[in-house]
Amino acid sequence: MNNTAPVDNGAVIEEFIAQFTHRDASKLAPYFDEDIVFENYGDPVLKGRDRLVSMWAGVLSNMERVEFTTVNQAVNDDVVIAEQIHGLALPGRKLAPIKNMAVYRLRNGRIVEWRDYTNPEYARTLT
Repeated sequence: MNNTAPVDNGAVIEEFIAQFTHRDASKLAPYFDEDIVFENYGDPVLKGRDRLVSMWAGVLSNMERVEFTTVNQAVNDDVVIAEQIHGLALPGRKLAPIKNMAVYRLRNGRIVEWRDYTNPEYARTLT
């Protein structure tokens, strides 16, 4: 019999999103499974925690401010779907509110799959 409490996957994702304000990719790493697969619409698929942390380190180091917020979130067992606003500001620029839809699949409280859907044409108009 399994006596461990079930993981609240919605809460895990809420905690994860809150980490982006620190602009420190190492704070994201504990949320990723070692074999995570990340797909950002229109970009090559990234596989592995280290590669994803490295990618986010590059992105976050270029930003003066990062404010990710969740507008709506739905949880179905190990899948979390989140409508988000990714607020990103380059140095000296205003915060660009980029609309995003994220789909996460978790296992044992860690993200194993993450797909981001953002309209790149809309995002380019904000920077």
